[in-house]
Amino acid sequence: MAKYGKAASKNVESAMRRRKKGTLKSGSGRTVRSRKQAIAIALSEAREKGAKVPKKRTGAKKSKGASKGRTRKAKKR
Repeated sequence: MAKYGKAASKNVESAMRRRKKGTLKSGSGRTVRSRKQAIAIALSEAREKGAKVPKKRTGAKKSKGASKGRTRKAKKR
């Protein structure tokens, strides 16, 4: 089963063209030059329109407990 729908694909195509042309703007109004940022904007727009796009990824969750791996030992004085 496909992750992204055809509408999302069309949206990305359109955003890439706008980026090349220099008319794609970010939320702050600056011109987008980054390819990755253009794709992110396109997928966000597709999501708003109701296209089939997976949910946004959030950052990795950090454990609040003791960290795995090496631990520090108290120094002897």
